[in-house]
Amino acid sequence: MNLLLLDDADFVGADRAILRDRRLRHLREVHRAEAGDSLRVGRLGGAMGEGRLLRLEAAEAELQVVFDRPPPAKLPLTLLLALPRPKMLKRVLQTVAAMGVPRLVLLNSYRVEKSFWQTPFLEAQAIREQLLLGLEQARDTVLPEVLVEKRFKPFVEDHLPQLAAGTLGLLGHPGDYPPCPRAVERPVTLAIGPEGGWIPYEVDKLQAAGLAPVQLGERILRVETAVTALLARLF
Repeated sequence: MNLLLLDDADFVGADRAILRDRRLRHLREVHRAEAGDSLRVGRLGGAMGEGRLLRLEAAEAELQVVFDRPPPAKLPLTLLLALPRPKMLKRVLQTVAAMGVPRLVLLNSYRVEKSFWQTPFLEAQAIREQLLLGLEQARDTVLPEVLVEKRFKPFVEDHLPQLAAGTLGLLGHPGDYPPCPRAVERPVTLAIGPEGGWIPYEVDKLQAAGLAPVQLGERILRVETAVTALLARLF
């Protein structure tokens, strides 16, 4: 935890916060914090600053906090991602939050197993928990927007063209396509498929919505690796 994130419910005064959950355990067991220590803090959805640990007890910790600087800027990106397998979804959500993606669309694909949509990791609270871990890692306070779209065709035909309008639309896909551009200086809409790639029908639909296929080379990458590699190359 590189940033102690505080929610509105933690505050008992304008500059006082009380912790009683996993963050308390982290302070005790990982940071081995003591009363008087200074910690990096952030208010969820707001600014960042410093916190002074006033007291640390078995059941709760009290901090005095001051917020004096904004969180880091988000990437100019909308990321469309074919729903990965549940265990990978947890890691991808953390990665997306840590890298500064402001909007993520989890999308269906022919190669996405139907059982993936039944995972409890898609519940709103479970998604939020993983995003918070990513924010803590990267020292950010603003949660990404996550949209869940179970129907590929209606989303791509009815919503994606408007979503991608005015952006550089890219479709990550293995094959004989141009390489992914580097250091892009405009907003991007990027679609990344399942590990086996989008099927031809899906590629055609995504292209019709304004996304141009690009590739990262001959290797077939895991979804989480592709996300990291493409974002690092684009921005």
